[in-house]
Amino acid sequence: MRPIRRPREVRIGQTLHIDYGLTQSTPVFLGSSTYERERALDVDLHEAIEVGIMLTGAQERHWQGFACVAEPGDAWLCGTWEPHGWRVLLPNSQDVIVVFLPGYVGDEVFGDVPWLSLFAAPPSQRPRVGSPEKRELVLALGRELLREYQEELPAWESAVRLNLLKLLFAVSRGWSPPSALSASSHARPSALSHIIPALRLVHLRPIRRVAVAEAAAACGLSRARFCLVFKQSMGLSFGEFCLRARLAHAAARLLDTRLATDVIAEESGFTDASHLHRSFLKRYGCTPAHYRDRAHPLPTAGGLDLSSAGDAA
Repeated sequence: MRPIRRPREVRIGQTLHIDYGLTQSTPVFLGSSTYERERALDVDLHEAIEVGIMLTGAQERHWQGFACVAEPGDAWLCGTWEPHGWRVLLPNSQDVIVVFLPGYVGDEVFGDVPWLSLFAAPPSQRPRVGSPEKRELVLALGRELLREYQEELPAWESAVRLNLLKLLFAVSRGWSPPSALSASSHARPSALSHIIPALRLVHLRPIRRVAVAEAAAACGLSRARFCLVFKQSMGLSFGEFCLRARLAHAAARLLDTRLATDVIAEESGFTDASHLHRSFLKRYGCTPAHYRDRAHPLPTAGGLDLSSAGDAA
């Protein structure tokens, strides 16, 4: 069993680009960070799914149109290609995160809720830790994950998967998906293996416009079958998934450069600046120009000045 890997980090402006080096043979990353002092807002996006637990201190977590404070025993969920931010509020804050490809968890269903539905819900409607008893349970799971990270024990990947399942079950217990996620649109991990080639097409070049026909052909499926399987597996349409990836790239470029919006629109695969403007406003809740302008002042506690954001399914 290979040791726990360290990610490759590249900071461009306010955005932290993290390569976790995930593949189908190494589908999970386990990590922990300790911040000795308060820290300004960081923004990150990656193609994998992220689950985090706050161990000590406090952070302010940001998504589209939503921000919350994470304290010890709180957990957060981030979907694929979903930009998210965090700001360290207290010195000596520590977290532990698990970043993984969907196939790592497999076909698990909690009651009648497939696990991917937890991430398909809008950030503000995803399950959160509520009772003190649940908080203690989540904190214990976080400490166990931290031990796996620090000691790099044999078979750590299997241990992480078991603790991840316990965590997802704990936070989802008693939670009901929002009405927009009907039973017919629940994410179904069992079909995931069929759409992996399409995910790779988008992940390799997120700014390229990948046609549904091209993605379906890569998966060996008819167009209609591919669209159905993708929606069941990921909780959103293939077109929306591709748009999320291109918007994430555009959002990062707005923060990292002073390029004109029309230039960013073109390099991100949009028809023109107006197309980017409409898509950005609909899903991020503000215009590209407003997003860029308000990104530089730090948000106040509970504020949403940088709720960076892939849209929820």
